[in-house]
Amino acid sequence: MSDQVSNDTAAVSRFIDNFQSAVDFQEPVEITAETELASLAEWDSLAALGVIVMFDMEYGKSIADLFALLG
Repeated sequence: MSDQVSNDTAAVSRFIDNFQSAVDFQEPVEITAETELASLAEWDSLAALGVIVMFDMEYGKSIADLFALLG
């Protein structure tokens, strides 16, 4: 595995950990890079707000940056 792939994998893993903390699921949920948010039973406006705050606090990104990433 190249250093870049290793770094990318670590970054995705860190993002997933941050995401799970931000959403604060009541039951354990398996999240992968391919997980669709709509498929998560606890995904709602409060969870989305937690992710917006996480984006700001952990990555220094705003809601506009998030929308730009989503297209």
